[in-house]
This record gives sequence, structure tokens and C-alpha cells, in this order.
Amino acid sequence: MLIDDVTLKITAGNGGKGKVAFNKNLMELGPVGGSGGKGGSVYFEGTSDLNALNKFRFKKNVDADNGEDGKAQFNDGADAKDLILTVPVGTVIHDLENNVDHEIVKIGERIMIAKGGKGGRGNFHFRSATNTTPKQFQSGIPGGEAKVRLELKLIADVGFVGLPNVGKSSLLNELTRASAKVANYPFTTLEPNLGTHFELILADIPGLIEGASIGKGLGIKFLRHVERTTTLFHFVSAESADPALDYKTIRKELGEYNKELLKRKEYVFISKSDEVKVEDLNKMLKAMKKLNPNTIAISIYDDESIKEVAKILNIITKEKHIA
Repeated sequence: MLIDDVTLKITAGNGGKGKVAFNKNLMELGPVGGSGGKGGSVYFEGTSDLNALNKFRFKKNVDADNGEDGKAQFNDGADAKDLILTVPVGTVIHDLENNVDHEIVKIGERIMIAKGGKGGRGNFHFRSATNTTPKQFQSGIPGGEAKVRLELKLIADVGFVGLPNVGKSSLLNELTRASAKVANYPFTTLEPNLGTHFELILADIPGLIEGASIGKGLGIKFLRHVERTTTLFHFVSAESADPALDYKTIRKELGEYNKELLKRKEYVFISKSDEVKVEDLNKMLKAMKKLNPNTIAISIYDDESIKEVAKILNIITKEKHIA
């Protein structure tokens, strides 16, 4: 199960407490209390692991370690280790208390979300000519806190969109080493599937339905994953009673969710072309090309059509390098 939206309470570590201590050696009776160590800070770091948010499925509170208290004989407490939380590349970190958003867009990119508290000073630091036996010390400063919402928006070169059961997962499996579930019923895909075609990342977005942009079906949960794609492969089934209506339905939902999606480069695939008569398929192609000239008929059982898709992917690859 892909976890792509979680809310967490983050608490950095507190600074350690300063120590009050005095030297017991004769002629050296001054203050020797050490300072406390720094509390651990909390960072988010980008990773290529798409399932990195799964570890937060049942863990909603994350705490870094506190700094160690100061010790006698000038021994400062040890600093706590910083806590590094890995999140998938494409994660938006919504700081709910400060109303600030951060984005992790590269592997290894690191953002501090809560700073560890500074350790308190021991009594050695309070000595003076007029205060030779200070008993003052400082408590450590509390670590920072944050309430964050982590929202994963997949970063992919090509997003597969369309109504349920139109063959998106089948083509993904054919083009890549993905093993997306395939079956002849709606909503087979319940979470986004990723595959790679040479250097391109392909994302199979679960089937959308009319009203997806306002929360109907599974669509609203996954529309955000389309936002980061640069090219759309729009699937329309050859078995549909009205392919043009299907196409317009998905375009409408994309536009209502984010009008910028309508400006993306789009290719239309009339899928399952082997299931209809040639003359009927030609009529569909003619009608669909009026809506989008970049329309072809495909079938995973037709090697020539798969080669046509591969040619399109090669064009996208070249454009990627030019960009």
C-alpha cells in the first residue's frame, strides 16, 4: 500500500542541563561543572524509495534524542545525533503552524524542520573574581516543534491518465519491468505504479471518473500525482460506446483540478484496438484526431503499435535533453 499523505508531530531534542560541581583536589577547589550537549535536530531527506512514507502509517509522533547533561571535571555532555527522516523525492512538506511549504525534489536534498535545543552552561562558566564558588547553571533549551503534513506528488516524465479499465497498467507492464495488477474490471489500480523506459519515468495514475476533481471515486487522491508529469498519455478504450465523451470527461476533470494540466503535451491512445473491427477503429481514429491530432490506436498484442509508442517515448527523451 502506497502511503502518500500523512500528518506528523515533530519534536527536536532538548539541550542537556548544565552541571554544578566543584573540584575536590586540594588547592583547586573551583567550579568544574560542564555544559549540556545539544539536542538532536530533525531533517527530511529525499530518497528514490517511493514507499518511504509507509513507515509513518502508524507512527504520528517523531522525537529526536535529547542532549546529554553536563558532568563534573569540565566534561560537557555529548550532543545528540540529528534525526534524518527519508521521504520520497516529490514530497511537499506543509508546515501547518507556520503556513510554509518546502519541497524535496532531489535525492539527498535535506531540509531541517525542527532545530535541536542548545545545551545549558555548567557552573564553570559562571565563575568570576567576585563569585569563586558559583552554583548557577542553565537548563537546556527545549527543542523546536513542528506539525507537518507530508504530501507525495510523484515526479514522472509521463503520466498515464484515463477512465478505469482502459489498459494503462497493461501498457506500463509491456514497456517497463513494472508488475502493475491487471484485470478486466474497474479500479484494478488502487495506487500509482511507476516504471522506467530507459531514462524516462512512467507513472500509471489510477483511473479517474467524472467528478474526480471534487472528490468522487478514487480520483481526487491521485490527481495531484499528475501535476508533476511533463507529458500525458491519455487512454481511451476502443470498446467505449463514446470515446470522444470519455476523452472530454477526463480533460474536464484535469482542468477543474488544475488548468495548467490542459497545457501539457498530450498523446491519445485508443487502447484495446484488437477488440473492435478495423472499420470501426478507423472511424474512432478519425473522430479522435479532430480532438487531438496526436492520436494512435494501440494494443499490447500488436508489436507495431507498441513500437509506435516507443518512438513517441524516444521523442520525449530527446526533448528532455534539449530542455
